[in-house]
Amino acid sequence: MKKKYIILSLVIVAFSLQSCFVAKKYQQPEIEIADQYRNISTNDSATLANMPWEELFTDSKLQTLIHKALDKNLDYLMAVERVNAALAYYKQGKMGYAPSLNIGANGGNYELSDNSLTGISAGGNGYNYENYQLTGTVSWEADIWGKIRSNKRASEAGYLQSEASRRAVESALVANLASAYYQLVALDAQVEVAKRTVTNRTESLETMKSLKEAGQVTGAAVKQTEAQLYSTQILLLNLEENVNLLENTISLILGENAGDIVRSKLDEQKIEIELQTGFPAQLLRNRPDVMVAEYGFRNAFELTNVAKSNFYPSLSISASAGLESIDFDDWFSSSSLFSNVIGNLTQPIFNKRSIRTKYEVAKAQQAEARYSFQKAMLQAGKEVSDALYSYQSEQQKYEIQKMELEALTKAVEYSEELLNSGYQNTTYLEVLTARSNALSSEINTIDTKFQQLNAVVELYLSLGGGWNRK
Repeated sequence: MKKKYIILSLVIVAFSLQSCFVAKKYQQPEIEIADQYRNISTNDSATLANMPWEELFTDSKLQTLIHKALDKNLDYLMAVERVNAALAYYKQGKMGYAPSLNIGANGGNYELSDNSLTGISAGGNGYNYENYQLTGTVSWEADIWGKIRSNKRASEAGYLQSEASRRAVESALVANLASAYYQLVALDAQVEVAKRTVTNRTESLETMKSLKEAGQVTGAAVKQTEAQLYSTQILLLNLEENVNLLENTISLILGENAGDIVRSKLDEQKIEIELQTGFPAQLLRNRPDVMVAEYGFRNAFELTNVAKSNFYPSLSISASAGLESIDFDDWFSSSSLFSNVIGNLTQPIFNKRSIRTKYEVAKAQQAEARYSFQKAMLQAGKEVSDALYSYQSEQQKYEIQKMELEALTKAVEYSEELLNSGYQNTTYLEVLTARSNALSSEINTIDTKFQQLNAVVELYLSLGGGWNRK
């Protein structure tokens, strides 16, 4: 009966001391986010980030590639496994309040040394005996200062951080694949331009040879036309090389061996949506990398609580009970029962500054994590501002370049007509210059179209789009 009172008293004391919880409660740090976007003002919370990528990227072939990447991309699969590992630690942290229970059994024959104190006490002569034991042990630590609770919250923050990292990988994967796809179809368009130009310049070379025979142009003009053909052939080879290399890159993203990529045409790519940014504060719940930074701060905050709790005494209770006998036949009789209850209160006094060092390191790491969170928010605001400005700029450049291309195409037509008709004021240098400028303009116009599409992808990524919110 006395033992029951001891156990009850220890448990009551332990639970009473838990009211002494000294760990601080986490609060999100105050970071200035109102004016994160440059030259962007909005009263609408609607944001492109909430749009599923299937609605933004409507090309069915691109959608197929993204689905395949989400199933097979190795970086993404590794991120998923990191989440699984963090989840296991989180589950372990949730069990911090539970007692530990162990059961053990042993038995054997023991022969004592005649020269040992125990052997002499037993009378010597190689005394031997048997002993059999079955023991159950329960131990439990009272969470007086919130150490266990803070550890649990730290493991939860670690799990949420790894899940946010997975979302960041998913978001970047969708965006990077879309960007690579748009670049690939743009290269296809440039290859078509180069092929067409090679055909035209081959025909032009034959025309120049005929004009030379007729005495209308010099041999230098023929050689200049020939050199311009070679230049275009080199351009074509460079473009085809870039296509091949980019296909290999996309294959790697898909988790496959290098091979051909099924794709559409550049002129089939349409993104006709309103590019809404929402409010900067929405980046906190939309951008996975910002979430990663905040959960990192939260984890560091809770670990600082754990480090602080090490300055205070810890209370644990352990109890053992079981059966012990020197005769196997009596092992499971009621007379073999034994039990004990022990309360342990430990206060660190001198620990070679270990506890204080760990606390100071934890505080420094917490401050570093806060700065990392602040930097992540600033970086997010910069990327949104950059992407939106780039999109607006590329739109304007694309319209201007279309007009430039139209003007240069006409210039080529006019100069060639004048040259072929024998107009003396038209030099062949003017024809070559017009052709070169027209080719460069057409290649640049295609590149600007890609940059326009890519700016939408960058804006989508910067706002926190691309990951599954279900």
